[in-house]
Amino acid sequence: QVQLEESGGGLVQAGGSLRLSCAVSGRIFSWYTMGWFRQAPGKEREFVAAISRNGGFTYYADSVKGRFTISRDNSKSTAYLQMSSLEAQDTAVYYCASPRDMSTAQDMSVRGEDNHFWGQGTQVTVSS
Repeated sequence: QVQLEESGGGLVQAGGSLRLSCAVSGRIFSWYTMGWFRQAPGKEREFVAAISRNGGFTYYADSVKGRFTISRDNSKSTAYLQMSSLEAQDTAVYYCASPRDMSTAQDMSVRGEDNHFWGQGTQVTVSS
């Protein structure tokens, strides 16, 4: 079955950086878009970023544009989220996701949760 496993979360000071990784197994990684979402305490899960199958197109939420960079290494079946200039409001559980179908990166930002496979999440805490 399809499995996604995040790693790289932790505690960081405001202004710092962190890189999350998402290793995927159980499917041909290069065939599918990859994305990152996050859920802060008391809030709904929200879209963060997505990347096309070959990495040529990326799409970001306005709140992270210019600070976060999504990338992927198809030879390692792994997606990444490089987070810089972190702010206290970036504190959340971060989830990687991949669509069950051939959704594009922009599609991922609006499709429902049932449309994606999900990882278990990794906590990112930014101290101010």
